[in-house]
Amino acid sequence: MLESAVTWFLNLIESWGYWGLVAMMFLESSFFPFPSEIAMIPAGYLASQGRMDAALAFLAGLAGSLLGATFNYYVSLWVGLPLLRRYGKYFFFDERKLERCNRIFLRHGEITTFVCRLIPVVRQYISLPAGLARMNLFRFGLYTGLGAGIWVAILTAFGYWVGINLKDPNTPLAKLWNKLYYEYWKPNELKIYLVLAVPLALIIVLYAILQKRRLQKRRNAAKKPSSA
Repeated sequence: MLESAVTWFLNLIESWGYWGLVAMMFLESSFFPFPSEIAMIPAGYLASQGRMDAALAFLAGLAGSLLGATFNYYVSLWVGLPLLRRYGKYFFFDERKLERCNRIFLRHGEITTFVCRLIPVVRQYISLPAGLARMNLFRFGLYTGLGAGIWVAILTAFGYWVGINLKDPNTPLAKLWNKLYYEYWKPNELKIYLVLAVPLALIIVLYAILQKRRLQKRRNAAKKPSSA
């Protein structure tokens, strides 16, 4: 099941091609919580197998990152801080994340649009305070492109390295993969899925309960001024 799922996903990435990489990296660099690893590591792997071009995959990932970051830049520029604070929660980022990125940007300046592109969680949101500050668009594109380019290159190179090493059965990585997959995973696949499903279900239920309590606290806090 795992092997067929991986094969299906690689075929899907290949069928979407370079425009698919642009679209996925656009989403990753905008509001949507789409992990770049899902796009660029498989692209690097496919390049190692001769099914994609590594340079074109890199350029597609970089283009998508720049487009997504520029989208965030202009949204914050046009919408403004009050509306971002009010409606950000509907676009997968809350006021706490926005304030954190804003503080980082104000404290360290424009260079954060480069540095934060290499830091998970804040990497896609750092474009928002840049737009709010009306950062020079050329410098924004330059710093963002450098940071995003390094990130995309690392992920693509890692996928390429994995593909090259798995192609040769005598490499340590291939031996480790074969041992883990054929000796441990495949004979116990159903048991592993069941073991993983129980804690995952508990985490989902716990998250739902915490979110419900959080919303209830907000409603109670909003009612207090009106009742006073």
